[in-house]
Amino acid sequence: MEHGLLTQNSLAACELCPRRCGAARAAGKTGVCGAGSALKLARAALHFWEEPPISGEAGSGTVFFSGCPLKCVYCQNHEISTGNFGIEVPPERLAQIMLELQDQGALNINLVTATHYAHLLPEAIATARARGLVIPIVYNTSGYERVEAVRELDDLVDIWLTDFKYADAELGRALSHVSDYPSVAQSALIEMSRQLKRHGGGAARADGAWMRGIIVRHLVLPGHAEDSCRVLDLIWDAVGDVPISVMNQYTPNAAMRAAGGDLARAVTEDEYELVLDHADELGFSQMFWQEGGAVDESFTPPFDTTGVLVRADA
Repeated sequence: MEHGLLTQNSLAACELCPRRCGAARAAGKTGVCGAGSALKLARAALHFWEEPPISGEAGSGTVFFSGCPLKCVYCQNHEISTGNFGIEVPPERLAQIMLELQDQGALNINLVTATHYAHLLPEAIATARARGLVIPIVYNTSGYERVEAVRELDDLVDIWLTDFKYADAELGRALSHVSDYPSVAQSALIEMSRQLKRHGGGAARADGAWMRGIIVRHLVLPGHAEDSCRVLDLIWDAVGDVPISVMNQYTPNAAMRAAGGDLARAVTEDEYELVLDHADELGFSQMFWQEGGAVDESFTPPFDTTGVLVRADA
């Protein structure tokens, strides 16, 4: 019998994410994340807009999973996070996709919001490795992860690319519909950092592409720069001097523009500088940041099922 959280048995009454909603996904019911029993993917392709050590010049091999445990009202990927756009594929297709992305020259395999499908990852990654996958696995997450799940991903994940969205639990409740985001994200981050240290810390190729490491991302939200500063405090208190990525690419979606208020606009230069200055004051020695105007660029790829299905001529 299978033991542990990340097994097919977990779908009987799903507790993969911190919501632990208990949905009978194995019987075809959907969880809060929108996922049922079938694997659903929205895109698998090279992506060039991650942090430099992740994307480099060749690109990161991103696999976008449909659905999401969080329900962020401002989500820029709402087509797949709440709209649940994607195509159902058999689990064994995931290993094939990893190998196809490697053949395209990807620096790594970047699993984007795989939390609610994490039970499939041990077998998929092991299968891909057995068939010749040699590039690192990036786990690209909202930060809303169970410590037990993170622990079971040890020895599978090489690079943790994790968000830390809020310091104020009430802000997390209002914007992402969860009441415990800060404490959950901090506990998960501590476990990620512990694992990285156990594996010897960060490592990179001669060209700067990471083979092992961690980046903690934070998206500054308009009107909430003070909370962003407190997020940095929580990160520092939890794991100390870790590479961080402070982003100003917030772009209001249609719902936010219609609602009005701070979230209907972009982050101001003063707000962003306030957060960057606080990061410097705390002592973060490696920080990725975005130049002004990032909001005008497209960091969201087209979710058109590229790379999901097997090509007819393959």
